[in-house]
Amino acid sequence: MVKDIGLDVPAPTEECDDVNCPFHGSLPVRGQVLVGTVVSDKMDKTVVIQRKHEILIKKYQRYEKRQSKVHAHNPPCVDAKVGDVVTVAECRPLSKTKSYVVIKAEAQE
Repeated sequence: MVKDIGLDVPAPTEECDDVNCPFHGSLPVRGQVLVGTVVSDKMDKTVVIQRKHEILIKKYQRYEKRQSKVHAHNPPCVDAKVGDVVTVAECRPLSKTKSYVVIKAEAQE
């Protein structure tokens, strides 16, 4: 049974028995929804996502490019790989560094 998580993302076609899956487990999602690229998937059920964004410097009226890395839980039904563009949603803290979960993955060529 696939649960509605309240966001406009398609549910994964695969089933999983992960407790921390927002679709098949009991993990609620709330707060921020971010988009980034997976740069590492070496950890067990965890991916590292890199976000690139621009910040306005008021004094010079210019934009500065910045980037940040976010650790996110990778459920088996989504299974994001390195290079995928993923959407992550905020959830309760799952570990010291993980407070996001992958809800959608789009494979890149």
